[in-house]
Amino acid sequence: MKPPAKALVTLAKFAVSIGILVLLLRGQDLSSLQADLLAVKLDMLALAVLLLFVQTFVLCHRWILILRAMNVPLDWLPGWRILMVSTFFNQVLPAGGDAVRIWMLRRHGVQWSPTISSIVADRFLGLLALSLVILAGMPVLISRTSEDSLLFAVLGFVSAACLGAIALLTLDSWPSRVTTALPAKLVRFAMLIRDPLLATKGRGALTGSAISIPLINVAACYVLAIGLEAELSALNAFVLIPLVILSSAAPISIGGWGLREGAMVAALSLAGIAADKALAISVLSGLCGLTVGLCGGLVWMVAPERAHFTNQAWATAGRTDAAPV
Repeated sequence: MKPPAKALVTLAKFAVSIGILVLLLRGQDLSSLQADLLAVKLDMLALAVLLLFVQTFVLCHRWILILRAMNVPLDWLPGWRILMVSTFFNQVLPAGGDAVRIWMLRRHGVQWSPTISSIVADRFLGLLALSLVILAGMPVLISRTSEDSLLFAVLGFVSAACLGAIALLTLDSWPSRVTTALPAKLVRFAMLIRDPLLATKGRGALTGSAISIPLINVAACYVLAIGLEAELSALNAFVLIPLVILSSAAPISIGGWGLREGAMVAALSLAGIAADKALAISVLSGLCGLTVGLCGGLVWMVAPERAHFTNQAWATAGRTDAAPV
C-alpha cells in the first residue's frame, strides 16, 4: 500500500473511532461516567491488567505452537518479546503490530511465506476459537434477544469460520480441477495455514490456548464490572463479551476504540446494564489493554532487534499487506 493510501486509511480509522465515541458520549452524562471511572475498585482494576498481561503469554504460546507446526523453530523468550512489541505498536500505530512482528521474525531468519502464514494462521485460529465460544453461548443469547438481525449476523460469522476451517482441512481432497483453477501461490499459502490445524503434536495445547484467550478477555471485563459494582453475572459476561470482542476485531478503527464501546453498550443492554456502566467497563478495558501495550513499549526499548530498525525496514514490513510470495 502506497504512503498516501496508508495515510487515508489511517485517517478513516481515526474518524470511525472518534465519530462513534462522540455519538456515545453525546448521549451520556459525562459527570456520571467520570464518577464511575474514578470509583472503580483498584484491586479489581489491577486484576484486570494482570489478566491481560497473562494473556500475552498464552498468545505467545499459541503462536509458537503454530510456528512449530510449520517447522519454524523459535525460542519462547524471543517469541514473547516479539509479541509484546507488536502489542505496543498495535496501540500506537494502526495495524502496525503485525508489520513489526513480520519484520522482527524476519530478523530471526524466518522466510517470508512461513512468517506471513504464521500470523494469518494465528488470526484465523483466534477467530475460530472465538466462534466456538460464541456458539457455546448461543442458546442463552437466543433467550436474551429477539433481534433476528443480531442472531443472523452471529450465526453467519460462526458458520463462515467453521466452513473456512473445513475448507482448509479438506483442501488436499478437493477435485484437481478446482485446485488447479486457483492461483498456485494461494494454494501453497493455504496449505501452510492449515498445518497447525492438522498437527498431532501439541494439538491439545494449541486448542486450549486458542480458546482460553477470549475467555481471559471475558474474565477481565467481568472483573471490571465487579469493580464498578455493575450487576453483570458470569453467565451474561460469557455470552455477551465475546460479541464485543468480535465487533472490536474489525480493522476499521484505531485499536478497537469506538467499536468496542458501541458494542459493549449494545451487548450489555441485553443484560440490563445501564449504558453509562457499560461504557465505563469498555473504557477501562481499553485502558487496561493500553497499559499492557505500554509494557510492550518498555520491552521494545531493550529489544536487540531495535538496533537494526530503520524507516526502510518498516516500509518493507508494511508491504506485506499484499499477497504473500
